[in-house]
Amino acid sequence: MLSIHRGSVLAALIAVAGISSVQAQQVAALPAAAMPIAASGDARAPYAWTDFCKRNPVECAVNTQEPEHVEMTPKLWKAIIALNNKTNREIEAITDQDHWGVVDRWDIPTDSKGDCEDYALLKRKRLAEAGVPRRAMLMTVVIDEENAGHAVLMIRTDRGDYVLDNKRNAILPWSQTGYVYVKRESQYQTGWTSLGGLSTPTVASVR
Repeated sequence: MLSIHRGSVLAALIAVAGISSVQAQQVAALPAAAMPIAASGDARAPYAWTDFCKRNPVECAVNTQEPEHVEMTPKLWKAIIALNNKTNREIEAITDQDHWGVVDRWDIPTDSKGDCEDYALLKRKRLAEAGVPRRAMLMTVVIDEENAGHAVLMIRTDRGDYVLDNKRNAILPWSQTGYVYVKRESQYQTGWTSLGGLSTPTVASVR
């Protein structure tokens, strides 16, 4: 259960994102329950993730005292939608090659520029600051509809696993995105776990 303070932060996120009262009513209902995705053992972490963790160890620490799943309430659902829309709108899409001169680099986009994993890292940071358990929000690597590496944020809830994506504002159950799921962060250690899909060497995309 979120505290009163955390609830007020979530409410502020909705207000900042500019959702009108009519829109808020439209997103107030809970999402349909969906089956969670099954993990299947350890996986090698993306190199750029390992580099990110060296520079930002707090962002990668796993607190096993936190819950593995978050309770999805109407207020939280609205806040997640608002934050996803706000972040997608605020960040300018740019490749790591154009931004940093390297193929793949993961960062929280403090300069308001980034590619897919940077959007996801910022969404996770903002939701964690609003009181959502970091352990329930997992960086996830997929193969997208163009057969390219892509990163999204997966939120594990009592209603299933949902995906926040910079390609769309709609937040979908993992099984409705059309992606092949490769791996995601572990909830038990600073590492990654396999989701069964074939691996891809880098996540180099502005999409």
